[in-house]
Amino acid sequence: MMLEWNEYRQQLAETIGKTARLSPDTVRGYTALSTAGTKTNRLDAKTRELIALAIAATMRCDGCITVHTDAAIKHGASREEVAEAVGVAVAVNAGAALMYSAARHGRIRGQCGIHHRTREMTSAFLFVITFSGIAARKRTTNKAADVTCAQKAINSCRESM
Repeated sequence: MMLEWNEYRQQLAETIGKTARLSPDTVRGYTALSTAGTKTNRLDAKTRELIALAIAATMRCDGCITVHTDAAIKHGASREEVAEAVGVAVAVNAGAALMYSAARHGRIRGQCGIHHRTREMTSAFLFVITFSGIAARKRTTNKAADVTCAQKAINSCRESM
């Protein structure tokens, strides 16, 4: 389902207002935490909002994505900077999945030996990560080259097993 982001942001503001009336300390605590980083001025507002946007994407928080995209743009972020921040989130998520998979696969491999099915599942998983990362960064529009690159990553993984 596609959201109408401006309408959604307005609904969130109204709901948070109601929450503030019901539980003012909770919202005051959130606000204090949220503004704490602004006091040092080591990062400018645009950079803070781009970081928040990347984290919001990682946390899969539609409301956070809406609010921080709007704030980043208001602080001067370009569409390209917003896209790059989200691209960083995609890359970090893919990297985290790869690290988790590698750690789990290492444990499985150490306990049970290599099983053909595990090897194929790992290869398929690496293909998805590699292809998703390439597509997210849009390094090339040549799909054959993307698949070739992904296949090389899979082959490298197989050789290391």
